Amino acid sequence: MTNNYTVIAMQNNFNVHPIGFIRSDIKTRAEAPKQGAEGAPDVWIEIDSAFAEGAAGLNVGDELIVLTWLHQGRRETLKVHPRSDPQRRLTGVFATRSPDRPNPIGLHEVTLKARDGHRLLVGPMEAINGTPVVDIKPKLC
Repeated sequence: MTNNYTVIAMQNNFNVHPIGFIRSDIKTRAEAPKQGAEGAPDVWIEIDSAFAEGAAGLNVGDELIVLTWLHQGRRETLKVHPRSDPQRRLTGVFATRSPDRPNPIGLHEVTLKARDGHRLLVGPMEAINGTPVVDIKPKLC
């Protein structure tokens, strides 16, 4: 049996490739704060050398949006207790910032703090070590 999702997936098949990876002191989901501003450390983004030229024009002090692939997220989850608090009612993932969702894309507002070749020090960021980076964009005010 084919459902609408299967038909759409077949018609619009696309791939997302990481441009780099996060290097962080956070090693597990349990260690990660819910949001960067809640005590997350600075992290290094190691940009793959094939994409290093894409960082031209990024300067220390720039406000950035980093898109990540939350590789440890559960993709079948559609409802969660916000902030993992069982006292809160179940809520659809599209109304939360949960890492568990059909397409586990992370959105992180950070500041570029240093550059070292194709490595960018940004923060604060709650991503786990090894998290794939999908894209980096300047924050528009």
